[in-house]
Amino acid sequence: MALLDIIIAPDPRLKRKAVAVERVDAATAKLMADLLETMYEAPGVGLAAPQVGVLKRIIVVDPARDDAPPSPMMMANPEIVWVSEETKPHEEGCLSLPEEYEPVVRPASIKVRYVDEHNEIRTMDADGLLAVIIQHEMDHLDGVLFVDHISGLKRNMILRRLTKQKKLSTSGKRHAVESA
Repeated sequence: MALLDIIIAPDPRLKRKAVAVERVDAATAKLMADLLETMYEAPGVGLAAPQVGVLKRIIVVDPARDDAPPSPMMMANPEIVWVSEETKPHEEGCLSLPEEYEPVVRPASIKVRYVDEHNEIRTMDADGLLAVIIQHEMDHLDGVLFVDHISGLKRNMILRRLTKQKKLSTSGKRHAVESA
């Protein structure tokens, strides 16, 4: 397994739409495992392939809290086949938007169909945190970030802050190289 670099917003690669996986073969299963390892190391509860620059419809999730045993799920070509009428707000964050959190309203329960790491078609009901994580990660497959669900003013403030942090980080690295 290998740790992958997570793309930080704003970055045009995060706005691109991912393509379906034809079949979960050994290479795809390895990518899923690498995504899972990267997610745990970050640490996070979900990660989508586009967040590491791979435009494939693959997500990994694990809603387990620190005190619970891991319960990882790896999904290729996830598709929501049912959503509840009930919606709930949940404060969301994202590994591609570090240290930024805002409430997002999403369906409280969903049913998702996907292909697992063994190339088996699965269907699963999810509610609560798991439903939020799956919907959030599936948004990445269509180039949608959680900040696209909030007001334009808040979104612009967050993206400006991240742009500034990127510039400071880049100039700091450049300065360190020039000083060496």
